[in-house]
Amino acid sequence: MIDYERKDRYTIADLQEIVKLLRSPEGCPWDKEQNHTSIRNDFLEEAYEAVEAIDLLDMPLMREELGDVLLQVVFHCSLAEEEKAFTFEDVCDEICKKLIIRHPHVFGDVKAEDTDTVLKNWDAIKKETKGQETYADTLESVAKSLPALARAQKVGKRAARAGMDFRNAQDAFACVQSERDELESAILANDKDLTEEELGDLLFSCVNTARHLGIDAEEALTRSTNKFIRRFAETEQLVKQDGKDMPQLPIEELDEYWKQVKSTQTPST
Repeated sequence: MIDYERKDRYTIADLQEIVKLLRSPEGCPWDKEQNHTSIRNDFLEEAYEAVEAIDLLDMPLMREELGDVLLQVVFHCSLAEEEKAFTFEDVCDEICKKLIIRHPHVFGDVKAEDTDTVLKNWDAIKKETKGQETYADTLESVAKSLPALARAQKVGKRAARAGMDFRNAQDAFACVQSERDELESAILANDKDLTEEELGDLLFSCVNTARHLGIDAEEALTRSTNKFIRRFAETEQLVKQDGKDMPQLPIEELDEYWKQVKSTQTPST
């Protein structure tokens, strides 16, 4: 047992010390076994849980989930410090310098009276500081670990800065229709590899259309998925009320129950 002073209120320094204790020879067996790779997915999970708390505007939950995200940051920094790679202080130093450099309209004499100018300056400075010499470099720099829809939308946005984009939402949607036809042809040809490729092209075209319409594709799909879950639950309830079991019913009968649920709801529910 480690002798540790209990407090009424802790600070970031305490969190750093606790993580070090957990990693010490007298600490936790699980914590001592972890490395950057083994807790990678934990970081993603905690970030998504924090985002959900933000979506719910649940302040107590947000406070808790942000703490879990902060723990991940401190844990990775502790691992890096053990490897003599960098420290938590190095991380703080770097982000502070980055913010100062990328806000010359606040910490320098550059004029930026609106958000568009701020974003243009930010992108230009980011491109320079990251050594991105071509527009292709900016596309390659989009994190490959992002969810596919979010990554596609960001790549499309950056390509647009180089002029590689549809003129409007109508042109983008026309591409959706074209890709849909190509997907159908691949399916009819029973070519699995080509079908996968064309399906990807169709999804990418849908993302481009969403971008031109000012819609976040990731959020749109999330809402549709949530809507499907709600309607599925109500469909299941109707089936049960009739004394039936969903897996035992033909799809045609399930469709009738589904239509019954859909007819009682607004498009947003």
